[in-house]
Amino acid sequence: MRYIQSKTIMTTFNLSSFNSGPFILLGIPGLEEFHVWIGIPFFIIYLVALAGNSVLLYLISMERSLHQPMFFFLSMLAATDLILSNTCVPKTFSIFWLGPQEITFSGCLTQMFFLHYSFAMDSAILLAMAFDRYVAVCFPLRYTTILTRQIITKIVMAIVSRSFCIIFPCVFLLKRLPFCRTLIIPHTYCEHIGIAQLACADISINIWYGFAVPVMTVTSDLILIGISYTLILRAIFNLPSRDARQKALNTCGSHVCVILIFYTPAMFSVLTHRFGHNIPHSFHILTANLYVAIPPALNPIIYGVKTKQIREKIILPFFPKGNH
Repeated sequence: MRYIQSKTIMTTFNLSSFNSGPFILLGIPGLEEFHVWIGIPFFIIYLVALAGNSVLLYLISMERSLHQPMFFFLSMLAATDLILSNTCVPKTFSIFWLGPQEITFSGCLTQMFFLHYSFAMDSAILLAMAFDRYVAVCFPLRYTTILTRQIITKIVMAIVSRSFCIIFPCVFLLKRLPFCRTLIIPHTYCEHIGIAQLACADISINIWYGFAVPVMTVTSDLILIGISYTLILRAIFNLPSRDARQKALNTCGSHVCVILIFYTPAMFSVLTHRFGHNIPHSFHILTANLYVAIPPALNPIIYGVKTKQIREKIILPFFPKGNH
């Protein structure tokens, strides 16, 4: 009888621990006195990301001359960056200005899913854009016959489904965990391992999956992007005229800048988390926040400045005579 009672109590505890109360997002521990000031640039960066990506989406959807595979992938990148910005950044500057914020368990899982899903989508879209540039430079006469609407649809379905299949298991890996410790997260947003570390159970599966699968995915994307650009550069330097080489390099310049902005801080963040044990925790969190905020703001600026078709469409309303 006593065994049955104790088993019932244990079962009740385990069930209740799955339905944990709200988490508390602290912000950047150790830099609380600077939170108000840190929040100002984050708010400005958020507005730039919101405006820039919205303008890009509007231009690409409204201008028939931009209805090309390259700009379709660019619109996907802009939409994904809007999801990323709106998932994390508003909560971040609300913490900086209003103090630690509560977030429900389901809200935390939702934020975590869209955060990691956006990263997986961005990486896959950059790979698709590298393939687009490879076809444009190496097979210019067959560009429209290779990248048909059917092929682009298949690429989009592959990007969306792959990203979903990689990240969705993280939700179940977290939902299975009992949370009976403190529910304070020393961060500005919810991410997989940060939530898992609060559980009072073995999280080795979470650590293995949360580190190995995304890293392997991003690494494979990087390798394929590297192969694409190796073939692109070989084709460019085999072109007969200097003007043709310059033009071909310009078509790839903006994409290379975006790749560097996306992958460099990502690799830096992963390496410092893995090996930088002497680096202050506040530095890790600040870097992670910059990684979430800055690429969505810079991407539309880079494409607006370096892509002639987009630059002309932005300048035309302000200087209508200058383009004739």
